[in-house]
Amino acid sequence: MKVLVIGGGAREHALCRSLSLDPDVTSLHCAPGNAGIADVAELHPVDILDGAAVAGLAESLGADLVIVGPEAPLVAGVADAVRARGIDCFGPSGEAAQLEGSKAFAKDVMAAAGVPTARSYVCATADEIDHALDAFGAPYVVKDDGLAAGKGVVVTDDPAAARDHALACVAAPSGRVVIEEYLDGPEVSLFAVTDGETVVPLQPAQDFKRALDGDEGPNTGGMGAYSPLPWADPKLVDEVERTVLQPTVDELRRRGTPFSGLLYAGLAITSRGVRVIEFNARFGDPETQVVLARLRSPLAGLLRAAATGQLATHPALRWSDDAAVTVVVASHNYPGTPRTGDPITGLADATSDTAYVLHAGTRLDESGRVLSAGGRVLSVTATGPDLTAARTSAYAALAAIRLDGSHHRTDIAATAAAN
Repeated sequence: MKVLVIGGGAREHALCRSLSLDPDVTSLHCAPGNAGIADVAELHPVDILDGAAVAGLAESLGADLVIVGPEAPLVAGVADAVRARGIDCFGPSGEAAQLEGSKAFAKDVMAAAGVPTARSYVCATADEIDHALDAFGAPYVVKDDGLAAGKGVVVTDDPAAARDHALACVAAPSGRVVIEEYLDGPEVSLFAVTDGETVVPLQPAQDFKRALDGDEGPNTGGMGAYSPLPWADPKLVDEVERTVLQPTVDELRRRGTPFSGLLYAGLAITSRGVRVIEFNARFGDPETQVVLARLRSPLAGLLRAAATGQLATHPALRWSDDAAVTVVVASHNYPGTPRTGDPITGLADATSDTAYVLHAGTRLDESGRVLSAGGRVLSVTATGPDLTAARTSAYAALAAIRLDGSHHRTDIAATAAAN
């Protein structure tokens, strides 16, 4: 199987790493990729939002399967363009990807499917915003209706800050903002591979959105993750499949917009039960790093089964009993405007039998040095017999890396490991 992965972050590096270990993958390509992905796949320049360009590249490579990683090209309909050339593609259509592209659309789907979620208002005017904020009270949860790279949510006790963010969202191209009730309880990320009918859940993970230890600081795209969740109800995955994932897939199919690809449910385990915080239409970053670290089944066959409507007959997935932890190394000033172009050293020293480094925002300079090229730069990933061992290995690997001005959280999976 010749496989082309679209994207250039740590999620795509994790996908490419797993695909490179799959004996069925005879040729692996990535566009545009990054400095780390170059070690396991052949890189190609492409505008990932240009469906015709991506489809043309896939055709020229003779790709048997295209995997679209990021949300923006999915919402732009890149998967549709690839499938129109007769090439199997893992990723939902542009219409189905509105499940992530529009929070208002997702709320409408959940309401029709009977999926438990937070009560919410979709607002388009200042008066509607004021009414919604008054109705729910603090903490205020204000969400961009459209894509915001994981940073479009403000959770605050400050009504002025909440109103300012809501007004900025309304001024954006979508013209709408979603204001919803605050959900208490721990959060869980659960991925499911689906072909539009059959749903195959993966293992749950937990990520850390805030920039600083103790869940302080601004929201980010994610500063770390771990799996499994020793504190979670063993029946959680079955419950979410039954009450969230399958009803959502069934509703989208009923609407004539079947969702084939990766359905991501961001969940809150509240005092009133499981509630959906959000849906994504692709693998999450950094949860993908820890989930794929534990997957023992070949990845290419699973994703191609979804792309070709064959999931119902695909063998049950096999998982490692080991734990996995990922810690994100971020550039100076992230999640603000990051500083880039700094050299990264110690990458070889960070690699061991239990730890490896996945690249997110990196590039090579003319002399072959690895330089920072984004806000989140690296995902240091490690496994171990339990979370304590995996944490120890991840932070030991991280200590070998040097990136001037970088920062990372020191408490990823700490509470779960201690308990």
